[in-house]
Amino acid sequence: MKKLDENLTQGLCRITPSGALRGTIRVPGDKSISHRAVMLASLAEGTSVVRGFLESSDCIATLNAFQKLGVESEHRPDSLLIHGRGMKRFHPPREILDMGNSGTGTRLLLGILAGQDFSATVTGDSSLRSRPMRRVTEPLTRMGATFTPLEEGFDLPLRVEGGNLRGIEYRSPVASAQVKSALLLAGLFAEGLTAVEEPALSRDHTERMLETFGVKMERKNLRCVVQGGQTLAAREVRIPGDFSSAAFFMVAAAILPGSDLVIREVGVNPTRTGLLHVLRAMGAHITLRHMKYFGAEPVADIHVTYAPLQGTRVEGETVVRMIDEFPIFAVAAACASTPSVVTGAEELRVKESDRIAVIVEEMKKFGAVLHERPDGFEVSGGADLTGARCFAHGDHRVAMSLAVAGLAAKGETWVQGTAPVATSFPGFFQILSDLTGGQVENHT
Repeated sequence: MKKLDENLTQGLCRITPSGALRGTIRVPGDKSISHRAVMLASLAEGTSVVRGFLESSDCIATLNAFQKLGVESEHRPDSLLIHGRGMKRFHPPREILDMGNSGTGTRLLLGILAGQDFSATVTGDSSLRSRPMRRVTEPLTRMGATFTPLEEGFDLPLRVEGGNLRGIEYRSPVASAQVKSALLLAGLFAEGLTAVEEPALSRDHTERMLETFGVKMERKNLRCVVQGGQTLAAREVRIPGDFSSAAFFMVAAAILPGSDLVIREVGVNPTRTGLLHVLRAMGAHITLRHMKYFGAEPVADIHVTYAPLQGTRVEGETVVRMIDEFPIFAVAAACASTPSVVTGAEELRVKESDRIAVIVEEMKKFGAVLHERPDGFEVSGGADLTGARCFAHGDHRVAMSLAVAGLAAKGETWVQGTAPVATSFPGFFQILSDLTGGQVENHT
């Protein structure tokens, strides 16, 4: 495994077996939408009001980066005010833009910086510096921007020199919302049309929010087209609860006998809810209640009650729609009565950790039987989990998944390296502790 910054190995959580999870909870605002709200509000003319902004280290890194570009913001008790500067009125940053652990924030920021008439340098922590940026910088280079890596063998730190961009027609080899979004954002600054086509539909938060801010787009099947030279108008944005954060509690309730849990006002954008459909296929009792919209995003209360699970096969477009949920899916699959198989998930190799290798390594410590595949993994199911000493490998989603596994295991579980959970879900351990009556103790 790659060497991690010391802060990515800090934090230790003790978990003891839990009974049923019962009650009603809320999860914080959606991380993907929070990033985009800051960016589009910064590009807009006027002051936008953002409600439900996720105060995690990833999203704060994005907000700080735009402050260094001259964007002013104000924290109110119930909202975040962002005073947009418009498309071409950012200031050249006087210091490096440090994006911490945020892959989404970084790749989308590169698309915006590609359209500016100044240079800037972007970096991140050791985990982010090892993640691929060329899937974004190569098409942005075709549009006219220049990117110079400053450390041999790594894509970050990276100096970006914006240029007079021209629209391109781009067929992405991977279904990636980050690639698509970076090019669409750059396309706003480009001459002519920018078209992005992907092999499967990735999450579409950027498209929905661009249209909310007044951008006219053409969206058809797997193709998005934007005309350069458009302006954005300030808006009020209400951010739903993060489905990826809710996923940990959905699985916990699904595998702990007697559970009856409601998660309020969660985003259920169909490009994000692959895990919901997979869990239902496994036999989970999950219903959506009180459907409504926050702006362009569908929202619902998610009601989960315990039911025995069976294994399943995850492949094809479903992989794209649950790409962030495979660590917690592995926990559900280990507790299912029959085997599960994941294929076509090579993208998991280049997340905050190599999630395929890490999932297999750590779940085996509980006594689960898993086998690594080049593009996924197999889980035998029927595991009688026992408490273990685990390591999160600098990955927030792995840390939270191992904590859930600990609730279903016999005996005591320790998870080392829980500090990265703050990148996406700062209050996770407190909510889990409250639901379990103190069976979860996290020390940072």
